[in-house]
Amino acid sequence: MKVTEILQSSKKPFPSLEFVPPLKGSDINVLYQSLEPLMEFKPPFVNLTSHREEVIFTELKDGSMAKKVISKRPGTLAVAAAVMNRFHIEVVPHIICAGLTKYQIENQLVDLNFLGIQNVMALRGDGQGANREFIPEVGGYSHTNSLVGQIRRLNSGKYLDEELEHPIPTDFCIGVAGYPEKHFEAGTLQEDILNLKRKVDAGADYIITQMFFDNRHFYHFVDECRKAGITVPVIPGLKPLSTLSHLEKLPHSFSLQIPEELRKEVLKCRDNSAIFQLGIEWCVAQSKDLLANGAPAVHYYTMGRGKNIKEILERVF
Repeated sequence: MKVTEILQSSKKPFPSLEFVPPLKGSDINVLYQSLEPLMEFKPPFVNLTSHREEVIFTELKDGSMAKKVISKRPGTLAVAAAVMNRFHIEVVPHIICAGLTKYQIENQLVDLNFLGIQNVMALRGDGQGANREFIPEVGGYSHTNSLVGQIRRLNSGKYLDEELEHPIPTDFCIGVAGYPEKHFEAGTLQEDILNLKRKVDAGADYIITQMFFDNRHFYHFVDECRKAGITVPVIPGLKPLSTLSHLEKLPHSFSLQIPEELRKEVLKCRDNSAIFQLGIEWCVAQSKDLLANGAPAVHYYTMGRGKNIKEILERVF
């Protein structure tokens, strides 16, 4: 079932989850063990993140450079198939522009379509280097709206190989990301929302937001989206803060603000165990407030850990 169909048919708000596939060389049971405790809450879909390959250059004895491409996690198709087979749940693989040509992207989408997957999350992906500069692959895309357009064309039966006879259209429901506190590359929130509208106009069906810790950012973001003519569903995304290091790491990595009230409470905690519990309490309060104010669902970034998410879901849903 498509995410949009789930949203339309659900009689009450629901949780959805996002997981990071285990590192290459790890056991698939690592992923199963993090998912298993959360299945009792019957999330209708789970997102599976995707990560670009890393390119390493080493100097050979003759002075020339050798290029080595390394994948640190299993492929999207393998992880999606494993989760579907084990839990009989809708999966939403992330499809990224980063490190891929449009032909490689089409091959991914064809494989997912053959597997019977109807939902994908279209993302640009992260930049590289100290300044996080995004450089598209030759023959790839610089912006997510171009990726969304390619998926939408596949849904119309338009493949890159124009010589195909009687091509079968795919039927993907397309999610995209929104940033309540704006993407770090955008000058203003309004500029970022115009970029988001380009993704929606290209064919995106719904939006899941980046994490935030102050619900006022989300409500303002949705209001501005509606003013800009974005009418698709917007699902808030949350992550419980769990360690002292998150006070610096999360704002740096995700360009978000930690509310001063939360920061002060974290600094009062005696250890990370107390911070872990504080993060649960804050996320529970956020979740309840979002649902009381009409959020159709709440998307939780688990980062492969389920203990705190399980307690949050027990208290909210």
